Amino acid sequence: MTNEFQITGPATGAALAGALTPEAFASLGDGRIAYVRSIRSEDAAEMFPQAHLAPGLQLFTLHAADGTPIMLTDSREAAIASATQNELVTLSVH
Repeated sequence: MTNEFQITGPATGAALAGALTPEAFASLGDGRIAYVRSIRSEDAAEMFPQAHLAPGLQLFTLHAADGTPIMLTDSREAAIASATQNELVTLSVH
């Protein structure tokens, strides 16, 4: 069992995104909310400059609610496990 919640529907996500400032996102859940995002290894360099990765890999990042990258991994499950170990609740926004 994971601590994953879902916010579905384009209207819900758009309304939420438009209503909250970056500062408001950062304070959601008292800093305990995070999300997992799939990225390509080519895009990882911007978020994780110390990572030297081969091109063409599918990776996953764990982000704080305000978008700050927390970790980079090669599996979604590892990102969720890291969130759980750090007492973060993961949200899935579609």
